[in-house]
Amino acid sequence: MPDEDALRALRLEADRTHAYGSHPEQVVDFLLPQGGGRGGEGKTLVVLFHGGFWRPRWDRHHTAPLAEALAAEGYLVAVPEYRRTPGWPEIFDDVAVCTEALAMMALAEGVRPARTVYVGHSAGGHLALWAAARRRLPAGSPWRSEGRPDAVVSLAGCASLRLTDEWNLGGGAARAMMGGGVDALPSRYADCDPAALLPLGVPVTLVHGAEDDDVPPTMSRAYAHAAREAGDEVHLVELAGVEHFGVIDPGSVAWPHLLAALEV
Repeated sequence: MPDEDALRALRLEADRTHAYGSHPEQVVDFLLPQGGGRGGEGKTLVVLFHGGFWRPRWDRHHTAPLAEALAAEGYLVAVPEYRRTPGWPEIFDDVAVCTEALAMMALAEGVRPARTVYVGHSAGGHLALWAAARRRLPAGSPWRSEGRPDAVVSLAGCASLRLTDEWNLGGGAARAMMGGGVDALPSRYADCDPAALLPLGVPVTLVHGAEDDDVPPTMSRAYAHAAREAGDEVHLVELAGVEHFGVIDPGSVAWPHLLAALEV
């Protein structure tokens, strides 16, 4: 387990920062592509949703090493921040608005990506999968959109909001964010749980450490099974000896699996 204080002390040095709302946390940091590499000098936009169990103590800055490594590979990297207080519905409002605005933000930087991949870690994995599933929402939902990425990569993601609540992960993190548990708020969870919005309709890669005590790998296994049953293309990678934060470390064995998933 890495030192949490050291992770929280990291600072993401953005090339550009764009606002998508008036709140200080409604911003997206952009890291411009460095050289050709796999990302083809920005031909692929990687949208990196940070984790932290949807709580304010964790922000986008702890993703700095991963975001910088992706930019060094030639990807255009967008790291959204979003309001984590009080939780529902603001988090979902922010993700919906932000993802709709990303294409124009990229154009403002002079980059027109041919592909977009959503990547999310932990609670960010939940948000990445949910953002990709918004076309599955009811017609009257303010979050519904026909737009979707070309692929999704979940890194130790909370892929099922229902299981996150039932397993009491993060000390009741889902319940705190949603304003109650799944049994009390079934319709609210149904609109906010990517596992309830299958099939996703885009390729999904789930990367999970076998030693993860924060979000157990059974989470990704359960999502993979349900998604395959629904007809989705899903690739599950379980990594021996890797814990929760190892999957966002570009120096770990997870790194080549992430790079491969970006090209699916």
